Amino acid sequence: MALKLFVGNLSRSTTDDALSEFVNNAGFSVASAVVIRDRATGDSKGFGFVELAEGEDLERAIRELSGQALDGRPLTVNEARPQSAGFSEGRGGGGGRPAGGGRGGFKTRKRDW
Repeated sequence: MALKLFVGNLSRSTTDDALSEFVNNAGFSVASAVVIRDRATGDSKGFGFVELAEGEDLERAIRELSGQALDGRPLTVNEARPQSAGFSEGRGGGGGRPAGGGRGGFKTRKRDW
């Protein structure tokens, strides 16, 4: 199982490479690092994820990286939680409701006259 860290309070200027280098320089082997960005604007959302290489101690990484400053901002570091099922569905879906709002579609309505 991958050891994945959530890293919060990132500066808008922090890049994937800078995040990876920061964790690597702190003494941890990094498998991947990504800063989450807004799809429309490309701006950082202020958090990212770092996947540590196999064999690294997740708890030690959290302890040693939490509060450390990157680009002038103290980081919040926690174990990344799995993405919830509904999170990736995007907005504007039906919210799980049947098509037509559950009141019968246009074709099934009876005329009153």
